Amino acid sequence: MNLLFVCSRNQWRSPTAEAIFKNSQEHQVQSAGTEPSARIKITEKLINWADIIFVMEKKHRERINQRFARVVDKKELVVLDIPDEYQFMDEELIDLIKISVSPYL
Repeated sequence: MNLLFVCSRNQWRSPTAEAIFKNSQEHQVQSAGTEPSARIKITEKLINWADIIFVMEKKHRERINQRFARVVDKKELVVLDIPDEYQFMDEELIDLIKISVSPYL
């Protein structure tokens, strides 16, 4: 299963999620951001690749729906409700991601 994790700048939350799941035998994982300044920007190609798209906040789902309405229509898009208050690989962030994502895997 292909998992895509999305936050704003692809700096802390989504790269942390990618790092957590990247060595999984069952999943392929990528991350992206919705902002123009994102390290890796979300694209139609990434959306098409993903089986499930996990976004950190509702605003990320809204931005994806606005920009990619045609391609995201048939995708499972899950809001994790993880605020932008953590650094990369923060222990609390890792726990939140694992707990939030596990029901979908």
